[in-house]
Amino acid sequence: MNLFNHYWYFESALTPRFCDDVIAYANKQKEVMALTGGYQSKNLSKKEIKNVQKKRKSDLVWLDDTWIYKELHPYVHEANARAGWNFEWDHSESCQFTKYKHNQYYDWHCDSWNKPYKKKGPSNGKIRKLSMTCQLTDGSEYRGGELEFDFRNYDPHMRDESQHLKKAKEILSKGSIIVFPSHVWHRVKPVTSGTRYSLVVWHLGKPFR
Repeated sequence: MNLFNHYWYFESALTPRFCDDVIAYANKQKEVMALTGGYQSKNLSKKEIKNVQKKRKSDLVWLDDTWIYKELHPYVHEANARAGWNFEWDHSESCQFTKYKHNQYYDWHCDSWNKPYKKKGPSNGKIRKLSMTCQLTDGSEYRGGELEFDFRNYDPHMRDESQHLKKAKEILSKGSIIVFPSHVWHRVKPVTSGTRYSLVVWHLGKPFR
């Protein structure tokens, strides 16, 4: 799939109060260790945890609150139209509130996969089409933690990445939003100081024809 716009962003779109409210609310909820595909069990062995953390190391909270979706959905619709993707989608997964603290990261990955969900509920038979990341802390509050993209359609681990990286510098300010097709490869580099708070949401629809 060739796309003219690999992502669409809104700088400082969300109010500081909204960002602070999400952080305060999420910090009162149950926190879990971030996992990757293939490791969805709650009872992982030490070896399995070590394997997960080679790829991803962060803490997260799952949120399903209407007031959050109500704030975010207009930006997804606008980005989908203005970027020219016009993907059909009709369901959003749980919001993933993520804390990236010192030496935490998420290595190269893409959010979608070839096969649709097979489970009861509104996600059944659907795939992730659009990914959304909301910057809840200002870039001045931490170091490292850069969101980077590689727009070639194969695993960035398999080639020289130096000529093909794109850093999403447009969303460093607090309240900024970036939306991109879920098949695009991306990563969050290790945080070297401070804490990076973000909110990630995936938007689902029927598989592409």
